[in-house]
Amino acid sequence: MDISRGFENEQIEGRNAVAEAFRAGRPVDKLYIAAGEGDRSLSFLAATAREKGVPVAECDRRKLDAMSQTHSHQGVIAVCAVREYCTVEDILQHAQALGEEPFVIVCDEITDGHNLGAVIRTAECAGAHGVIIPKHRSAGVTAVVNKASAGAAQHMPIARVANLRTALQELKAQGLWIYGTAADGDSPLWQTELTGPIAVVIGSEGDGMGRLVRESCDFVLSLPMKGRLSSLNASVAGAIVMYEVLRQRGAGA
Repeated sequence: MDISRGFENEQIEGRNAVAEAFRAGRPVDKLYIAAGEGDRSLSFLAATAREKGVPVAECDRRKLDAMSQTHSHQGVIAVCAVREYCTVEDILQHAQALGEEPFVIVCDEITDGHNLGAVIRTAECAGAHGVIIPKHRSAGVTAVVNKASAGAAQHMPIARVANLRTALQELKAQGLWIYGTAADGDSPLWQTELTGPIAVVIGSEGDGMGRLVRESCDFVLSLPMKGRLSSLNASVAGAIVMYEVLRQRGAGA
């Protein structure tokens, strides 16, 4: 699988420019469009984005003005991904091609680009075969994420799915065990076996894993907390779990 095809990050502004990006097949991460306007061309762009599975955010013109780099956005701004997304099947095939049991990271609505970038960077360093993110209520692979990942986002297979629970069921059907992470998890990390084909779910910064995602997990891991705080940053917690997986897989032995 070719996972190296990247794109120069670009924020595309203006109706014709955005329409051309869609026609050219550019991987648009998110479309921002002026709210409350009945303009047919804006409605067409929003409909095209939704048809392609691109999240659409309606916002007032003050936000668009603040985002704009050209100061001529015409009520629409498209933020392009810095690379193409792959599929869940691509990630599993990547592991198979390496002759390794799948090790997949699943991010449940991590909205902060720096956190997502840090997770991707650690995943690449820890030998994960791919990262799965949801299309909605999540950061995409933008320039901020790519920079925070130290460029790992250009090398790591990343799938963006419409329904995270469905993706987890797909992984289960392929023989993977699903491990969630939560402060109140009932499987202490140091006492849980993390070998074999697995997926590790990292919850969002504020609320952790969603209910349906948590119910899809076979195990919910907990990390020992000795201080006064009850939780870790999402990317830090994810890093600890990923490196425990790597340790148990015999890295450096």
